[in-house]
Amino acid sequence: MIALTRRAFTASVPLALALGRPGHTQSPTRPLVIAHRGASGERPEHTLLAYQRAIDQGADFIEPDLVMTRDGVLVARHENEISETTDVADRPDFADRRAERNIDGVKVAGWFTEDFTLAELKTLRARERLPKLRPTSAAFDGQAQIPTFQEVIDLARSESRRTGRTIGTYPEMKHPTYFEARGLPMGQSLAAALRDNGLDRRDAPVFVQCFEPKPLRAFRQVSRAPTVMLVGAGRLSDSLLAEVAEFSDGLGPELKMVLDLTTPALAATGLIARAQATGMKVHPWTVRSENSFLPSALRLGEDPAGHGNSAELLRALYRAGVDGVFTDFPELAVTVRQEMFGA
Repeated sequence: MIALTRRAFTASVPLALALGRPGHTQSPTRPLVIAHRGASGERPEHTLLAYQRAIDQGADFIEPDLVMTRDGVLVARHENEISETTDVADRPDFADRRAERNIDGVKVAGWFTEDFTLAELKTLRARERLPKLRPTSAAFDGQAQIPTFQEVIDLARSESRRTGRTIGTYPEMKHPTYFEARGLPMGQSLAAALRDNGLDRRDAPVFVQCFEPKPLRAFRQVSRAPTVMLVGAGRLSDSLLAEVAEFSDGLGPELKMVLDLTTPALAATGLIARAQATGMKVHPWTVRSENSFLPSALRLGEDPAGHGNSAELLRALYRAGVDGVFTDFPELAVTVRQEMFGA
């Protein structure tokens, strides 16, 4: 039994190539560009604005974090607490919805999606979560609603037709155990949504990700969609990797687990090859361009909001043999990929 908490696990490519065959490693391969919350470095995250921007920049997958409404609808938000990403705190009609909750062992105060119907959430407007670091994105505050997962799927489908390339979705189940305890079964709702959209199959252009191993295992019992286990800082033994591979098609490790970020060489740690040896694909998270997110060797200037040499970080990841990469700036990831792998 895996006993790891979220803290411990804190131009298109055919999906058959992206997934590979069980037990078979195909690296080096042309890695997927996964738009983390959309082009979230340029537009407020988890909005159709951000997802559209990412698609226009050539991303292969758009990534919605999923939480649930009071009436059981899957919506895209970074967290179920929404005061940082919407204007809810400015809405006097919702002042009485402010609450305090224990989310995965952490006390959180604010406004929570599970206290709102979808119709109520649709009256809110999205805003940039990091306005001091991303003022250009903050200029789009108030222009977008909270999208449902269905709207994200519909966008990917319509843009696939328009562009002639397959655009996949990469949903993350956020706090599924918490939602289950509140009578909102996220895994079953997600599986139903995938079935309704013809995505409940092994070769579907979708990956379902989660930091919690038990809900991801349970999801595999109700859906054939590919899965990815997200992991945070820490060492994964070969035996643990093999156990994860029993219920996950991929591993989503934090960047510092796959590269030594303390030295300019950005040498690979060996985790990528070890995980790929089990048959899993490896999609590290998350490449961001702002100095405040980069290793010291890649920062340019003293401004935390200034952009450093994130292109070199991408090159190091691609050289290390990743199968895909999460990034807030998909245009740069696509450009570097073209430079290294061709069109």
